[in-house]
Amino acid sequence: MELLSAAEAASLLHLQVKRVQALARAGKLPGRRVGRKWLFDRRDLERLLGRDAPPQALAGLDISARNQLRGRVVSLTIDGVMAEVLLRIGDQELVSIITRGSAERLGLRVGDEVYALIKSTEVMIGRDAVPA
Repeated sequence: MELLSAAEAASLLHLQVKRVQALARAGKLPGRRVGRKWLFDRRDLERLLGRDAPPQALAGLDISARNQLRGRVVSLTIDGVMAEVLLRIGDQELVSIITRGSAERLGLRVGDEVYALIKSTEVMIGRDAVPA
């Protein structure tokens, strides 16, 4: 068992130390209080991040979304708790903003082939102005 301090847990989870402590106090993050300090088992945190599942655990997963576009990651910018993923789909580009944790859990790298799944209640259509 590898125990982490609140600061180490915050670094692993990409959260502020105060947020980690608040989540632990609320019972939403597995941790133990020893005196005035919080300690966290690395395995518990890794499990929450989904890192203990085998890489092929979701292979063959069917998804209800029909708007699935296959593309290639051409740019990946990770800053703080968010990640910007730029995909090339044919001759078009699509930008997706996801959490840093999701990008890391998926192991995203430039050049990877991925799917963009689009689920929305509204789709807008635009076109160039047509002369009257």
